[in-house]
Amino acid sequence: MSVFDFLRETSGPSVAVEVAADHVSAAGVEMRGGTPVINVHASEPLPPGALVPSLTAANVVNRPIVLAALARVLERAGSPRRIGLVVPDLVAKVSLVRFEHVPARAADLDQLVRWQVRKAAPFPIEDAQVSYEPGFRAADGQEFIVSLARRQAIEEYESLCTECGAHAGIVDLATFNVINAVLAAMPPAPAPGAEQDWLLVNVAADYASIAIMRGANLIFFRNRATDGEGTLADVVHQAAMYYEDRLAGGGFARAFLTGAGGPGARQSADAEELRRSLQDRLQKPIESVDARGAASLTDRITASPALLDTLAPLVGLLLRGRAAA
Repeated sequence: MSVFDFLRETSGPSVAVEVAADHVSAAGVEMRGGTPVINVHASEPLPPGALVPSLTAANVVNRPIVLAALARVLERAGSPRRIGLVVPDLVAKVSLVRFEHVPARAADLDQLVRWQVRKAAPFPIEDAQVSYEPGFRAADGQEFIVSLARRQAIEEYESLCTECGAHAGIVDLATFNVINAVLAAMPPAPAPGAEQDWLLVNVAADYASIAIMRGANLIFFRNRATDGEGTLADVVHQAAMYYEDRLAGGGFARAFLTGAGGPGARQSADAEELRRSLQDRLQKPIESVDARGAASLTDRITASPALLDTLAPLVGLLLRGRAAA
């Protein structure tokens, strides 16, 4: 599993696939005149219980149903052989760890990271797939963004793709790639040190994740299952208070909400209620994540709110590392 692949200078696949609790989706991007264009997209719903994202248990409950949906999506996306794969945040535990001194040797750093996160792992660290990237550098040390997942769980998702004839060369978390999409559409800071803080709330069928960014650096991450205590607006308010008290936060320049719309009228009503609640708590307009700021749509694709929510993590994976012009 990769973490924040937008930090890497590697060429990626032309098609990304997301396997989530309630849907399987795919999108492709091609360059036209130097501009990224979303040239294909497809989505298939999953019935409740077919796939249950989990850090500690099996994720694919009804394999034939998930496989059939994935096969249909891949066929409509042109039957790609190499893809990027987006998986639910609940598959991994994300931590921010800080070291005053960073070992010079990669092997020593790897051992130090594993030692640091093993205490919080709900399974033996030997069974874990651990990935990390440098994050925010503060006066008291270097921070690392660490994701910890059961290797067997990641292999469940990869094997689905393999059985459908596609190799998942990159596996990454949904919210990380929504962040990628925002960054790809966001104008660069006018000068070093002028990066602004911003907030993202990403709502999925069975969880919500809250990320606080300082420019392109993640400084706070929290994941909350849908059945968790308190309302999501309460949890966001708590995160904002922590940001002000512990992270020297001077206020959010922007705040984003994505994934809350859904295709139905009830979901749309809930999304608007959540948006209003967040605006009241944060005293800040709540923006939607619009992947069209990073990659345009062809004329034949109608951009509904539900489609924009679906495209955000897919486009984010495909355009990682690409800053807005």
